[in-house]
Formats: sequence, C-alpha cells, structure tokens
Amino acid sequence: MITLYEHPLSPYAQKVKIALREKGVDFVLALPGGLGAGGADPVFVEANPRAEVPVLVDGDLAVFDSTIILEYIEDRWPSPALLPATAADRARVRMVEEVMDTHFEAINWGLGEIHWFHRAEGELAQTLQDNAARQTQGFFSWLEGQIGERAWFSGETFGWGDLAVAPFVGTSVSVGNRPAPGGVLARWLDGAMARPSVGQTIKEARDFDIGTANVADLVAKGQFKRQYRDHRLEWMIKSGGLEVVLKGLAADNIRFAPDFY
Repeated sequence: MITLYEHPLSPYAQKVKIALREKGVDFVLALPGGLGAGGADPVFVEANPRAEVPVLVDGDLAVFDSTIILEYIEDRWPSPALLPATAADRARVRMVEEVMDTHFEAINWGLGEIHWFHRAEGELAQTLQDNAARQTQGFFSWLEGQIGERAWFSGETFGWGDLAVAPFVGTSVSVGNRPAPGGVLARWLDGAMARPSVGQTIKEARDFDIGTANVADLVAKGQFKRQYRDHRLEWMIKSGGLEVVLKGLAADNIRFAPDFY
C-alpha cells in the first residue's frame, strides 16, 4: 500500500493526491506531527530531510518534492497518462507547474500570513493584500493564455497541467481572489472542480479542522513557526512586508529549511 505524508491544506500534497486519484492508485494518508513547531517527527524527517510534505512511500522507497513525486507516479503507473504526448506540450505544462509552485503559491501563502497568522495589520496588511490581488489577476491572465483554445491545460484531456493549477487557483478563491466570472479560467475551474479527483481533494482541505487553538497566538509565542522558503521570502519582501520578516526573525517564529544530518 502506498502511504502519502501530507497536510490537507498543502497545495503540493493536493497535486499528488489528484494524480493518484486520476490514476486509480490506492493509498493511505498520514499527517506528520510537529511540522508547525519546527520539530517534525523523526520518522518523517528520515523520509524527507527537508521536513516538508508531501512524501510518497512505496515499500522501501520514499520520494519527496511534489514534482519528483508526480514524475515517479507517471513512471510507476503510466496509464492513464497525465503528461501530454508531445515534447513541446510536456515542456509547456511543466513550465506552468513551475510558475504555480513558486510565484503563484507565494501569493496565497502570504495572504495566509495576514489572514490566519496576523503577521500584519492596518495599512501594512492592506498594502500586502492589494499587491496580492493585483499579482493574482496578472497570473490569471497569464493562465488564460496558457489554456488558449484548449479544453484543458494539458490539451484535450485533464492532466498534469490541470492538477498543477487547480489547488492553487482553488486556494485563491478561498482567500477572495476569483477569476473573472464567465471567463476562460473560471469555466476551466468549474470543470476541474467537477472531477471526482479534484472535488474530493478540495473537500478534504475545506473540511480540515485546524482545532480550537488560536494559531496566531501560537505564532506570537514562537510555538508555531511558519516556513519562509525561498519564493515565500521573496514575495513578502517585494510586496512590502520586510517588516514582517524582520519581526519574525526577532521573535523566532519563522523558520527555514533544516540542515541535512
């Protein structure tokens, strides 16, 4: 049986769950402990020294990084194929995935720092939200160009490009940034959400219970540390949140990738 270490709110884990469900692969989910506190379960860290989800465990093999996991899934269970047939189209959807994983993800993550973890308030929060909204709409326009006249990002059938976009655009909608009603991207999103693989995955995220604890208080006390990985750090600084980073460093309530031991 395949085990997938995940967090329901992680768009990277969502990508992998959608792929496995599209392939019809049976798997069990595991939520590693200690992630937010910066001290993940040692068994999980052994599987992924970066202490990040997702991690796919197949027998004695542990694979980390969502893109590499997708590649493994495609190699391990080649049918139905998720990658397009031609080299050009494969390159195109891989570029879409790269943009979503880095530039786009950072926007939603930054809004989470404001909405849920209260890193900024007042004028600073408004500045960051305004920049996020503007940037998101720019990426929406770019994504519409990537679809073009195609039925899906991957072409005639749902595939790699679509599962690489759906979790991130779905999160954008949840934080108040929606594609234009009736537009190309909005129609695509409706179609993607209607697929059982996507619908179940997004439902798991929406149903996830973060508990009754005030996570903003835990962050303020340094008991819950958010990871400021490369593109997230860049977004916060370029969007006007250098103050947020400096305060987080001073309070020791942000973290970076751990060293490998």
